[in-house]
Amino acid sequence: MVEACIVGASGYTGGELLRYLALHPDVEVVLATSREYAGLPVSYVHLNLRGFYRYLRFTKLNLDEVTRKCSIVFLAVPHGVSMKLVPELLRTGIKVIDLSADYRLKDPKVYEYWYGRRHEYPELLREAVYGLPELHREEIRKAQLVAVPGCNSTAAILAAAPLVKYGLIDLDHIAVDVKAGSSEAGSKPYPGSHHPERENAIRPYDPAGHRHVAEVEQELGMLAGRSIKVAFTPHAVSAIRGSLATVHAWLKEGVSERDVLRAYTSMYRGEPFIRLVRVGLLRYPDPKYVIGSNYADVGFAVDERVGRIAAFAAIDNLGKGAAGQAVQCMNIMLGFDETKGLLIPPLKPA
Repeated sequence: MVEACIVGASGYTGGELLRYLALHPDVEVVLATSREYAGLPVSYVHLNLRGFYRYLRFTKLNLDEVTRKCSIVFLAVPHGVSMKLVPELLRTGIKVIDLSADYRLKDPKVYEYWYGRRHEYPELLREAVYGLPELHREEIRKAQLVAVPGCNSTAAILAAAPLVKYGLIDLDHIAVDVKAGSSEAGSKPYPGSHHPERENAIRPYDPAGHRHVAEVEQELGMLAGRSIKVAFTPHAVSAIRGSLATVHAWLKEGVSERDVLRAYTSMYRGEPFIRLVRVGLLRYPDPKYVIGSNYADVGFAVDERVGRIAAFAAIDNLGKGAAGQAVQCMNIMLGFDETKGLLIPPLKPA
């Protein structure tokens, strides 16, 4: 049995990690840290987990205890906090899965531009593996440090990757629109995420450049073998969970809908958590039908009149966009079947 620690276990992402790992056959959460709730049972905060962690209580973070008791640690902490914790943990030989943005970007200058601070450990940016299994499975398998992608970037990359990989679109004109649920903002409310302000809203934010675009440009650029710039605008909507990315791009001359379909099926054939949506009552991805799961639904529509393609990916921002993807990466790192603990059907209705 692998013993795991979740640092920052009282937030939404920490709670989802606990939920996914509660029934994992080969992993036991032995430490769950929280400064605010230290000493209290995890079910005091995560009421949905009553009965699953009878003896597990939140504790304050003690790195000596973590490294003594655990062989893998999840960091579900704010940006900037992981930056200092990761080097200390790696020195002990423990495997680290970081859900913050501190180690997602390879270029320290790009990190400084988007996050407004200099990265203190630029050498670790090269060592960290971007935790998107559909693109980096073999690297994750050998990794000591995995940086789980952001939710908006996960959806955008999964929607666009086949188009870029197979050279079907004009790489100089890509625009991404993302609709995101309120849980993306975390469990601590602020004016923009407070329920009376958020409900019934369809509100753009960071319209001239959300920082998740840096991940999208990095990963699509690697697929293309060249630098790519992406226009990116997220919108806050009144859903609690879910992220829907719509990628607008222009097809190269002579590219047909059949070519596009072949690209998606070729890239995602055999991927356990990617579902290509083409038929059914709703022909296009909708986050409503992935809620509570690690699945990503992808699809597309070709606008032949203007030669445009709209590519879609729908995820649960706390599932494939955070905790579910982290557990998928953990399974790969530890040599388990990567679906262990994750074959949970989405909720309906949600």
